[in-house]
Amino acid sequence: MTTPVVGWTEQLAHARLHVVTGKGGTGKTTVAAALALAIASSGKRVLLVEVEGRQGIAQLFDTRPLPYSEERVAATHGGGEVRALHIDVEAALLEYLGMFYNLGFAGRTLSRMGAIEFATTLAPGLRDVLLTGKLKECATRTDDTGRHHYDAVVLDAPPTGRIVKFLDVTKAMADLAKVGPIKGQSDGVVRLLHSADTAVHLVTLLEEMPVRETVEAVEELDGADLRPGAVIMNRVRPPRLPARSVTAAADGRVDATRVRNGLKSAGLKLSAEDLDGLVEETVEHAIRVQAEQRARNQLAEVDLSIVELPDLVDGIDMAALYELAEALIDQGVR
Repeated sequence: MTTPVVGWTEQLAHARLHVVTGKGGTGKTTVAAALALAIASSGKRVLLVEVEGRQGIAQLFDTRPLPYSEERVAATHGGGEVRALHIDVEAALLEYLGMFYNLGFAGRTLSRMGAIEFATTLAPGLRDVLLTGKLKECATRTDDTGRHHYDAVVLDAPPTGRIVKFLDVTKAMADLAKVGPIKGQSDGVVRLLHSADTAVHLVTLLEEMPVRETVEAVEELDGADLRPGAVIMNRVRPPRLPARSVTAAADGRVDATRVRNGLKSAGLKLSAEDLDGLVEETVEHAIRVQAEQRARNQLAEVDLSIVELPDLVDGIDMAALYELAEALIDQGVR
């Protein structure tokens, strides 16, 4: 079995665009927010971007729905800050027309006519081209001295099932434009997303379906020459049994009398019904621990860095985001 690399690597620390994906329900938006906070903790300016129209970032940071502008949502020790951007497709297209074709007024007229919605419906790939184009502009923007405006950009990306198609849509459509500003913009997006400046992190739970989808996504990313970053195991729960007891308990071999005597010596007395329930929960827990170990073994085979985040049973609020960020910092994220 492959021995996984635990924690953040030096290569990941030098990436400028961190794409966070995962199967639906694995908590990728929460992980993306915590990652942005962790990177910002060393005094960096980080942009957290969402593209799916759910306003998930605003909900996490308990703020109003994000407009199409880069809004400050959090500060960190050392002078770091996190800004957030909700990329609106129509606004991105109007910006694009104004930037490359000087069609600001005409673009607004097209918007009123509904032409933009028609165009993105007629060519669905155009939507992702606009989103990745804006992402590239944010990640590569510089000031008058040539310094990058943001030290890092973190993207709350589409789920693993369509991440490769999303990231590579510009490359797939590049042949449609041989010259001109669209060609230059397309080439720039492709170069960024296929470079060492971009890392695609995969969020998973220690469950069969998310793990299987993670492994398949890594294979797809490799096949498309996109760079997988780290596997982030989310909502990891500690085992409650000694390792030597897991196999027997998972097989149903739990000594109820021994459990009763142990509880009695601790001053606890359970009814027969409660004791039976406790034994049943012990067996279920042991079975889950075994399943999680199989998931860990499967993830180790993808040969990527492994990062773990704990299961926070009280839910996610701002304090929880900072707690998750600290867990990432402890594993080398910077």
